Amino acid sequence: AQGRFGVKVPGLIESRHDVLSLPVKSTPHAVVTLKDVAQIRRTFKDPSSFSHIDGRRAISIEVFRRHGSNAIQTVSTVRQLIDDTPLPQGVTIDYVFDLSNFTTQMVNELQGNILTAVVLVMSVVVATLGLRTGLLVGFGIPFSLLGAMIVVNLMGFTLNFMVIFGLLLALGMLIDGAIVIMEYAEAKQHNGEDIKIAYTEAVSRMAMPVIASTATTLAVFLPLLFWPGVVGRFMSYLPYTVFAVLAWSLTYALFFGPVMAVVIGQAGARRRKSADTKSVLNFGEPTFSNRQFERLSVWYAGWVKRAVEKPLRALGITLLVLAGIFFSYTEFGRGITFFVDSEPSYGTVEVRAQGNLSIAERERLSLQVERIVLGIPGVKKLHATGTGSAGSAMLAAEKDQISRMLVEVQPRRVTGYSSHRIFRDIRAATADLAGIYVSAAPVDDGPPTGKDVQLQLGSDDRDKLYAEAARIRQYIENNVAGLRDIDDSLPLPGIDWVLDVDRSEAAMLGVDTLAVGNMVQLVTNGIKIGEFRPDDAEDEVEIRVRYPSGDRGILSLDRLRVTTPNGPVPVSSFVTRSAQPKVSSIQRIDQQEVIWVRANTEDDILPDDKVKEIQRWLAQAPVDPAVTAKFRGASEEQAESIAFLSQAFSAALFLMLVLMVMQFNSFYQAFLIMSAVIMSTAGVLLGLLLTQQPMSVVMSGVGIVALAGIVVNNNIVLIDTYNHLRRENRQISAAQAACEAAALRLRPVLLTTITTVVGLLPLAMNVSLDVMNRSVVVGGEVAGWWQQLASAIVNGLVFSTLLTLLVTPVMLALPDYLRSCVAKRKLPVSDET
Repeated sequence: AQGRFGVKVPGLIESRHDVLSLPVKSTPHAVVTLKDVAQIRRTFKDPSSFSHIDGRRAISIEVFRRHGSNAIQTVSTVRQLIDDTPLPQGVTIDYVFDLSNFTTQMVNELQGNILTAVVLVMSVVVATLGLRTGLLVGFGIPFSLLGAMIVVNLMGFTLNFMVIFGLLLALGMLIDGAIVIMEYAEAKQHNGEDIKIAYTEAVSRMAMPVIASTATTLAVFLPLLFWPGVVGRFMSYLPYTVFAVLAWSLTYALFFGPVMAVVIGQAGARRRKSADTKSVLNFGEPTFSNRQFERLSVWYAGWVKRAVEKPLRALGITLLVLAGIFFSYTEFGRGITFFVDSEPSYGTVEVRAQGNLSIAERERLSLQVERIVLGIPGVKKLHATGTGSAGSAMLAAEKDQISRMLVEVQPRRVTGYSSHRIFRDIRAATADLAGIYVSAAPVDDGPPTGKDVQLQLGSDDRDKLYAEAARIRQYIENNVAGLRDIDDSLPLPGIDWVLDVDRSEAAMLGVDTLAVGNMVQLVTNGIKIGEFRPDDAEDEVEIRVRYPSGDRGILSLDRLRVTTPNGPVPVSSFVTRSAQPKVSSIQRIDQQEVIWVRANTEDDILPDDKVKEIQRWLAQAPVDPAVTAKFRGASEEQAESIAFLSQAFSAALFLMLVLMVMQFNSFYQAFLIMSAVIMSTAGVLLGLLLTQQPMSVVMSGVGIVALAGIVVNNNIVLIDTYNHLRRENRQISAAQAACEAAALRLRPVLLTTITTVVGLLPLAMNVSLDVMNRSVVVGGEVAGWWQQLASAIVNGLVFSTLLTLLVTPVMLALPDYLRSCVAKRKLPVSDET
């Protein structure tokens, strides 16, 4: 009643001695504590995984960047944090698989290719148009690229290699409008016009063709914005970047470029044409000031004139050439592949074996493989990890996964041979290892799709499902050549020990099932009896009771004794121990159990060819009606990409057709412009046929779609000039107007084609050319990524331009030629007849 106090009874375990003094058994005369019957020590948990760096034990910490963050800055911050942190003596830090190096290399190399393309493009433009006009055209490159970067930044995109390649792809196209307008104005000035009038007329005269050509290109890339799936997200940066670049380039061509030209040109007086620059071609349109181009135009006009005189023969030859290309590619083409086969810097090695292996056995087998891999020339870094259980459902095969190794290889310019050869050497060096199964392959370059061939079998009848999976795998192993790393996801063979408790007998002895389970834990992981938190630990430490290591085995389960009211009783008196098949994972898709049969293809073997071969066999030996079969992975993505690109191509053609009809008010001329798309596609197939390269569904497909918007620009310029000549001179014939239009627009057509081709030519030749860093990499990772897309655009554009320069004038003159032929065949009608 005179104060208030707290009374506490401490029961917290604070140290090892508190555990040692815990009473286990007591009588009125004595107490048995834990230290009397057990050894107590602070130790580590049983290992469930291992990690090695270059064959040495290590603790690995994986750092992932957040979406949208800067990879290079993230790695730099982590490195700085580690450098500022004091480390205990004997601890060393090593960095493996630093993707910031790869990112920096890719960005720098692509930037170097952009600068190289700028140099090549500017060299062509200046050599053709002269220094002043060439520089005015060239100013559009930094204007458009920097403007596009503003748009890309506002959209929240990072400067990834897809954005950078979009800049490189648009580099050759962005100056097309400026070339057309500047070239027209330059020709006007050489014909004696004042510079202001020349550029005013150039913008007024060429605005619609330039806008129409830019609109057609944008119309082609528009459907790519709606590309679904993983591939769509992967490629989505490309159309956005091209949109931004071309929008800014159109602004420069119509507004900023002409204004800059007038301001700069005010210092010089009006430029008049002289006798030595007077062209032999004088059709009411401005003519050329470059003698070489003038000679070329005269020679070209002669060829066009001969072709126009016999348009049916020229058209027939063209159709035969196109038909021959399409037929030859169908018969002798290399085939198709989903993505590209580039030169990756990383790969994986998977080690599997069959049996209930302990973590120590797994580590020993993994080290055996690691030592072999580290001895392969070209291997730079090796990081191996393994767990005490099988891999995930997608990785688990007929053998339990022991370890998964990430391999970093030296670049080709250091080793002298490709990464595919390095992984082929790894497979050859580990092929004879007894009892284990080793697979090695580079990582997926593009969207992740898993193994090359993936057949998904599904059924509600498990027995039939397993039987069909075994049958198909056996056929593939014995009859389908060119495949390796064949596996399936059938349940792994193994056993589980099951302890059946006779509940009646146990009840008579006064034992319940829970007591048996607790006793079994003494042989396995130990019974958890509590936790405590030492002063030197941040987390609670478990207190577990278990038998010594020598008494932890399968036979110890029979010798266990449980406490009953009548004393200890052997577990074997009411428990039966038996081995039963191991219960593995079950995978379901849409509530249906599925089994996978998977394989990788050998080098230089196309997965699509193997898929078709297996499909032909399944057509002859179909699966059980209760089982469904479907090819997934790259095959599924490939089919979806082909379907989408076909729809995108059709939508792009329809949009372009609408734009062309609106521009020229003629269905015939609109279809004539669209004929360039067929020619460009034939050019792509011809290039693949001559080089015997497979067609990449993603890269070559995007290249063909992009070409549709590029190649029509030449036809737009030619037909617009043809229509202008017919409007200005009603007396001129269609054949003469076609010849004159072709000769007059030869220079801008060739310039726009050459600038686009020159910018992509190094990559199309599988060469990464960096003039700033003075480096040339043949067959490198950057060039390998983009060779298919760049070569498709280069081959298609060159081929279609050559045909366009001859076929378009012929097709323009064809209607009048046919009408004249019909008129000549008509006979005068009289009363007698």
